[in-house]
Amino acid sequence: MQKFKMIIRIVVFVLLGSLLHYVLPGQDVGRITGTDTIRQDFGRFNRIFFAQADSGSAEAANRDVLFIDAVRRPTYLFGLIRGSEVNDVMIYRNEDTGFIWPPYFKFDTRDLQGEAKQLVSTAEAPKWVVITHYGWRNRFLTIFPNAISIREIDSPDYRPIPWVNIAFFIFLMVALMFVRAAWAQFRERSVDPLMDAAGDQLDEVQAGVAEQRGRLRRWLDTWRSKK
Repeated sequence: MQKFKMIIRIVVFVLLGSLLHYVLPGQDVGRITGTDTIRQDFGRFNRIFFAQADSGSAEAANRDVLFIDAVRRPTYLFGLIRGSEVNDVMIYRNEDTGFIWPPYFKFDTRDLQGEAKQLVSTAEAPKWVVITHYGWRNRFLTIFPNAISIREIDSPDYRPIPWVNIAFFIFLMVALMFVRAAWAQFRERSVDPLMDAAGDQLDEVQAGVAEQRGRLRRWLDTWRSKK
C-alpha cells in the first residue's frame, strides 16, 4: 500500500511539474535570425499544442501560422540556470491566445511579428533580444513555444530574472501552507471528533458483542453441567 501511494505521488508530481513547465513564462536571450509564415496542417497529437486562430478569424482544419526563428542561450530549471553560449537554434510560433488557456490574453500577434522583423540581425551585426514565451519545442510532434513579447537589450550577457515564476512559486507555497493549516483546523474541529465518536461506538459494539458471547458461553456451560 505504501508503494502504491508513493507511485501515485510521483505521478501527480510529474504531471503537475510538466503542466507548470509548459504554461509558466520563459525568457530566452539571443537574436532573431528570420521570420516566416507557414501553412500548418494540424495532426491528432499536436493540435492541442497550438492556440486558436487569431482573434476575429475563423477556426479551420489548417491555417497560416507565424513563426520567429532565433538562436539563444539555452535555459534550464524554469529559466533559473542559463548556458554560456548563444548557439541553441529555437523556432517560436506567434499566435494569439485570446481568453483561452494559458491566460496570457495575447491579441497582438501581427504587431509582434512586425517587431520581430525589425529586430532580425546577423552574427556580424547582432541585435540582442529577450523573447518571452511559454510552451515546448518538440521536433517529433512538431510543436513550438509561443512567443509572447520581444524586447531589445544591449548584450547577450544580460540575465533576465524570472520574477513571474518566482512570485508564482512563492504564492504556491503560501497557498499550500494555508490549505494545510485550514485542513488541520478542519480535521481538529470536525473529523477528529467524528472519528472519536465512531471509535467510541465501535468500542460499545465490541463490548456488547463480548457480553453476548459471555452470556451464550455461560448458558452452554449450564447445559454441560446437567449432562
